[in-house]
Amino acid sequence: MTEPQDSEIPDSLSTAELGMWQAFRNGSTYDLRARDPMRDDPFAPTVWGAERSVDARVVARLLLSGPPARPGRVAALKLRGVRITGTLDLAGGRVAPYVELTGCRFEEEVVLPECHFTTLRMVGCAVPRLEAARLRTEGDLHLPRCQIERGMRLTDAHIGTDLLLNQIELGADRQGRALAADGLTVAQDLQAEMVETRGELSLRGAKVGGSLSLRGSRLRAGRARRALNAPQLTVERTLYMTEAWVSVDTGNLGTTPPYGIVMAQAQAPAHGTRAQVFECRGGVRLDDGRFGDAVDLHKARFVLAPREELSLRRIVAPELRFNAERPEEGRVVLNGAKVVTLIDVSTSWPGPGGLAMGGFVYENLVPYGHFPLSRRLEWLAAATPEYVPEPYERLATVLRNCGEDADAREVLLAKQRRRRETLPPAAKLWGILQDWTVAYGYRPGRAAVWMAVLWAAGTVAFSQYEPAAIKQDEHPEWNAALYALDLLVPVINLGQDGYWRMEGGWQWAAAALVLLGWILATTVAAGASRLLRRG
Repeated sequence: MTEPQDSEIPDSLSTAELGMWQAFRNGSTYDLRARDPMRDDPFAPTVWGAERSVDARVVARLLLSGPPARPGRVAALKLRGVRITGTLDLAGGRVAPYVELTGCRFEEEVVLPECHFTTLRMVGCAVPRLEAARLRTEGDLHLPRCQIERGMRLTDAHIGTDLLLNQIELGADRQGRALAADGLTVAQDLQAEMVETRGELSLRGAKVGGSLSLRGSRLRAGRARRALNAPQLTVERTLYMTEAWVSVDTGNLGTTPPYGIVMAQAQAPAHGTRAQVFECRGGVRLDDGRFGDAVDLHKARFVLAPREELSLRRIVAPELRFNAERPEEGRVVLNGAKVVTLIDVSTSWPGPGGLAMGGFVYENLVPYGHFPLSRRLEWLAAATPEYVPEPYERLATVLRNCGEDADAREVLLAKQRRRRETLPPAAKLWGILQDWTVAYGYRPGRAAVWMAVLWAAGTVAFSQYEPAAIKQDEHPEWNAALYALDLLVPVINLGQDGYWRMEGGWQWAAAALVLLGWILATTVAAGASRLLRRG
């Protein structure tokens, strides 16, 4: 192949390559399709012959040092239905022309590390492997509906606008990763809807300037890895792990490529569409993530092994929408997470042993559907196989701030009952007595009833007795009702106690009233002090 001068056409170009060369200078689409759906499917086992094949070295030459455009035209590489043989290696190069490859088949891997593009679009292409670590684009990177057999690497890549991966199918590399995109930066949105992976999707430390959408995707873990591994992920807006609406006939998501459709969750499905839920088969790690608007798990399905986790440790988000399907196994971990509003469904949370939320901070609760307090208490019990006071305190504070004082007291009462289970026998008996009498002071009305009963009983009993005065000339007139009340109410002196001599069983009755009065009064005082301190 001789070196061309200016726009001179190189020697030894095949007919297909010559046509591609001319189309590049015109900026037109070079279409080699056979107009037969089976023969034009890049994923089908049909053979594409030499009439549809171009050498990857010629493609690289066009992109890195191609001829100038014809007058009045813009040079661009637009291929459709073309087979590219050999390894397309653009590592470290700078590609100025616009690149759009549709329905093409690559026989060997595409190598783009540290390459600089303006915009790169590969739509519905078959690629054995895509190596693009530290890739930079000024505009979009679009890879919708591609099939990449041995996975893709976008480690530390920088995408100038949007990254579109809708309906892409990714196999695993030798390390079990389908997408290695640690340190990836996307200036605007990252759309990865209806994605199918057979290995780990890794986004450790990635930054997305808009929203990250995984609607309708199906992620499968591979080789003892997680399905989604994205600690320290930063999303300026919302992370969507929700259902997507797709065509019943084609399975396509809206008009992808290059744009997808977004349907509101409350909107009914359009005619001819169906819902595909987001599904993860394997662990999910979003630890230390930062989300500007929300983390949305609407109807998501997590299929976890017994030791796998949906880990949301220390995430920070204004809103967490936890209305996914309940995981049958594994754990949901919210330790140290901080959200402003928690939107949840009672049936989404796992049972005992399947939930951990130590240090989980939330300010508002917005149940999605019916979520009675009894189920909320079961939610706390599931998160605390061993007694921990903090989750109860947090729920009571949130309920009180929402004006639900009665529910807040019920939560604190449940906390005292859980605490009682950890106490020694003597303290446990004392707790049972406090619970039975005045509910640890959280039901003061019960104490008033007991006081009234004891006062009435004491009044009736002492009205049958005429005690002798201790000092004959210094005593008030005997009043059985006031005397019983004086014994029951500690500290306050009503002018009866201390003037009369009780003998025999009456002395024991008076002592019992004093003791019961102190028990009731101190228990109510302790409950009142707890309420005041937390208020």
